[in-house]
Amino acid sequence: MKKFDVAGVAVGIVKDGRIVHAKGYGVRSIATRLPVDKDTNFAIASNTKAFTTAALAILVDEGKLSWQDRVKTYIPEFKMYNAYVTENFNIEDLLTHRSGLGLGVGDLMFFPDGSDFTVHDIVTSFQHFKPRSAFRTKFDYDNLLYIVAGEVTARVTGMPWEDFVKRRIMEPLGMDHSYTALARLPKDANVAMPHSTESGAIRAIPQFEIDPERLNGAPGGIFSNVDDLCQWMLVHLEKGRYGKALEKRLFSEARQTEMWSIHTPLPVSRNPRYVSHFAGYGLGWRLSDVNGNMVVSHTGGLPGMLSKTTLIPDLDLGIVVLTNTANGGGGLFYSVTQTLLDSYLGLDDFGWTDKLLASQMVQRSAARKITARVWKTVAAARDHPVDVERYVGVYEDRWFGKVEVFLKDKELWIRCHRSPKLKGRMHFYKANAFAVSWEYRDMNADAFAIFSLDEEGMAQRIAMKGISPYIDFSFDFQDLDLRRVKN
Repeated sequence: MKKFDVAGVAVGIVKDGRIVHAKGYGVRSIATRLPVDKDTNFAIASNTKAFTTAALAILVDEGKLSWQDRVKTYIPEFKMYNAYVTENFNIEDLLTHRSGLGLGVGDLMFFPDGSDFTVHDIVTSFQHFKPRSAFRTKFDYDNLLYIVAGEVTARVTGMPWEDFVKRRIMEPLGMDHSYTALARLPKDANVAMPHSTESGAIRAIPQFEIDPERLNGAPGGIFSNVDDLCQWMLVHLEKGRYGKALEKRLFSEARQTEMWSIHTPLPVSRNPRYVSHFAGYGLGWRLSDVNGNMVVSHTGGLPGMLSKTTLIPDLDLGIVVLTNTANGGGGLFYSVTQTLLDSYLGLDDFGWTDKLLASQMVQRSAARKITARVWKTVAAARDHPVDVERYVGVYEDRWFGKVEVFLKDKELWIRCHRSPKLKGRMHFYKANAFAVSWEYRDMNADAFAIFSLDEEGMAQRIAMKGISPYIDFSFDFQDLDLRRVKN
C-alpha cells in the first residue's frame, strides 16, 4: 500500500468451499481515517458485469429468454450501424464485446458522471457509430451494450435491473450489505471513498454515480465488500449451488458452462512464468489458463476505485481485491492477486510488487513527458494571435448532442450541453488545434480539439482525441463528429 500510494484495500480469499480470509487494510478516506474492514463497500465497477450475465442466466434457466434471442425482440427501438447487424444482434452479442464497434464506444454518454443521457439514448445511439471491425470478429471492450442487457432484464421481468439483481442474486446469497446503486446505500453506510494521485499528493474525490432513474448500473454500478463477494465467488466455484448443504441453486451448471466458455478469442499471454494455451472472453468473465489450471477473472475500474476478481476452479480457489485509489490501485490488486496465486500454484516469490511498481513508473514517466511537451508547446504559443470569432459557435454530434465553443474573459472555452462536467478552457496549440483543460480533474481527460475550416476561414467541424496516450478509454473523444449548427 505504501509503495503504490493506496489509501485502502480489502482482500477476500475462498478455498475448498469456505472463506479463509476476509479483511480490510488502510482507511476508507484519508479525511475521516476510518478503517477499512471486511464489510466496507467499494464500487466494484466492471466486476458488476458478471452479475448482469448471471441475472440473464437465471432468466434462461426459467425459459424466459434464450442467449440467441434477438435484442430487437425485447427492445424494438434497438438499432445498430447497419440492417444486417441490427436484425441478427442477439443477447449473447450484448455480453461478449464483439459488436464490431470500437473500444469504449459511446462511453462519453455516462463518463464522467452527471450527464443527462437515458437508456433510450443508449439503445438508439449505435446506429451513429462507425464500425471498426467486422461483426463478431474482434474483441473491443464496451460498456454501453451491457446497459442494453440491463434493459433486456427489465423488460423481461418488469422490474429494474437493480431490483432484479438485489432480489434474485444478492438476497439469496446473503449479500446483505451489497447494493446495486450508490443511491441505495444507507446514509451511515460503511463505504470507501475514491482517491486520486493524478495531480500529485493523494486526495479524496467524489463517488462516481450512475443515476438509476436514467440509466441502469448493469456495466458497473454495484457496491460490495469482500465478505459478500466471498459468497459470490463460492456460488461460482460450486457451479451455481449455494446453501449450508449446497441444496439450493442460483443458476444451472449448464448456464455456468456457457458463461465460462470462450465466445470471443483474445491473445494468449506469453509470460514465460506461466504456461498458457488459450484466452478469451465468456459472458461477463475473462477466461485463460495458467500451468494447466483454468483462470476465470475480471477487473473493474472507476475514478478512484479499482478491483480484481480471480477464480481458479481447478484449485477451488477465489481471490478478490478491492482498492480505493486510482493509479496505484491497479498495480496493487495485480501484485496481491498474483502473489497469492503463485503461492497456491507452488511457485517461487516473483517480487510482483517491485516489478509492477517499476513498470508503472516507466509508463507514468512516458505519459508525463508526452503531455508535458504538449503544454510546453501551448505555453510557447501563448502570444500567438487567434481570431477567436471563427471558432465560436454551437456544434452537434448525432449521438452526443451539442457542444458550444464560447468566449469567457476573451478566452475560448468549450462546454458539452448534456455532460456538464466536460467544460474547460481551450488553449491554442498549433494551426487550428487547441488543447482543452477540463475543469473536471478526477481523472486525466484533457483533449485536443481540431477544427476544420471552410473556404472563408470559418470553423465548420471539430474532431477530438485525448492528449495523453494513457487516457482512460471511456473518454472516447475520437468517436465524436461535431458539426457546426449555429454561429
